[in-house]
Amino acid sequence: MQLPVLLFALVCLSCTWFGSWAFNPNSATRILAATAIVETGSARIDPYGAMTIDKAQFDGHLYMDKAPGMTLMALPFVAATNWVTQQTSADVPHLLFDPDAEAFLRLRMRVAIAGIGAVLTALAAVALFDLGSGIGGSRTAGLFTATSFALGTTVWGWTTTWFGHAATTALIAIALWAVWRGTRDSLAPRYALIAGLALGWAVVVEHGALLLGAPVALWALWRIRSADRVRQLRIIGLAVAGGVTAAIPLLVYNLATFGNVFTTGYSGVVGFEGMKQGLFGLTYPKLDVLYEILLGKRRGIIWVAPILILAPFGIWSLLRDPSRRDLGVLAAGGALTCFLYHAAYIYWDGGNATGPRHALPAIAYLAIGLAAFWGSASRIERAFGLAFLAASIALNLIIAAVDIQAPHHFAAPLSDHILPGFLALNLRTLPSEFWGWSPGAGLTLYLVLAGILAALLALACRSPAPD
Repeated sequence: MQLPVLLFALVCLSCTWFGSWAFNPNSATRILAATAIVETGSARIDPYGAMTIDKAQFDGHLYMDKAPGMTLMALPFVAATNWVTQQTSADVPHLLFDPDAEAFLRLRMRVAIAGIGAVLTALAAVALFDLGSGIGGSRTAGLFTATSFALGTTVWGWTTTWFGHAATTALIAIALWAVWRGTRDSLAPRYALIAGLALGWAVVVEHGALLLGAPVALWALWRIRSADRVRQLRIIGLAVAGGVTAAIPLLVYNLATFGNVFTTGYSGVVGFEGMKQGLFGLTYPKLDVLYEILLGKRRGIIWVAPILILAPFGIWSLLRDPSRRDLGVLAAGGALTCFLYHAAYIYWDGGNATGPRHALPAIAYLAIGLAAFWGSASRIERAFGLAFLAASIALNLIIAAVDIQAPHHFAAPLSDHILPGFLALNLRTLPSEFWGWSPGAGLTLYLVLAGILAALLALACRSPAPD
């Protein structure tokens, strides 16, 4: 039990310590909508129209143009922050770039991240530790998988925002674990409920999760194919019940906000004409875009998460093993689904972004390959894997500290923006943003605290496993 607790603490610390620009439209519109609901009981963001370009318009009123999951999760944290600070949005100018308005948004966003965003990523890491230990055959394999996922990729950086990508990725990872755990030895129906809740809520957070999480649901059906009909129906019923329960807040939000449970904010988007192409901007995958989100210097996932280079080797080892081939198919098929989805989106570059943010859920599937890589690797290959992991964690520390939302005009964000920003100590840390410390001092304190937790993790991993 000690090791999962330490892992959870390290991931939570890392994801709450560093911040992101609160005025990014994608984050701001969600926090503004939460503020409106808390303060007025309505999701209309009319007073805040000048503070974000991400908005929808219906019947002359402005609304958030996103899926409501992140906004709904932010509600208790925005309400609590208003109560503690005795401050509301009426106390700050409703102007873009205004320092007081930015501070208002930043505090509420950071509290929500600490209270739920970082917790979801940390829970996903703990789930992948368990799954990775089972696939890789040791707790070391589990720790390699979990830290690669949470700290060796841009899951770390995107958790410091109030976008929906990191939460969706975490929920898909949790659903993966639940299906694996619930079908590993004998069927355990309670895990079907967890998987259904996780996948259902992922759709509330990002509607695209209906497609991106589908490989998990299909894999679950495959895993229970040999069970008797009564057991199958019970498991499917629990999973569906979990999904429907999770979807209820979405339906309630749509009905209360737009007057129709099937109307979404995306259907009223203002200023992004590409969203009218295909299904809310989704058309068909383009090969040149696929190349860019995999290998391109501007958005390529390999540049921001080099640890993922090792995942295909693990997936190949699973595909060659008849007893575990379904895991290999799931990992390959799930990751490919995410990349093709991203390659089909009209706004594939993601605006201000570091790495391919819309393909982030692919990392949950590729984590399976990382676990299998460790389990099948030789001693030299494992040393090679640890070197890749160390480099990936260092790189993503820099990204999370400097800017996960790299401005869109940089052709090579890492070399043109992120690394120069780090060398100049242009960082957003908890102490520098809220305690008056210098960014360098904030980074130093994080390295000390994270180093202690990492050392304790290493010791716990080397100690004998409990019976």
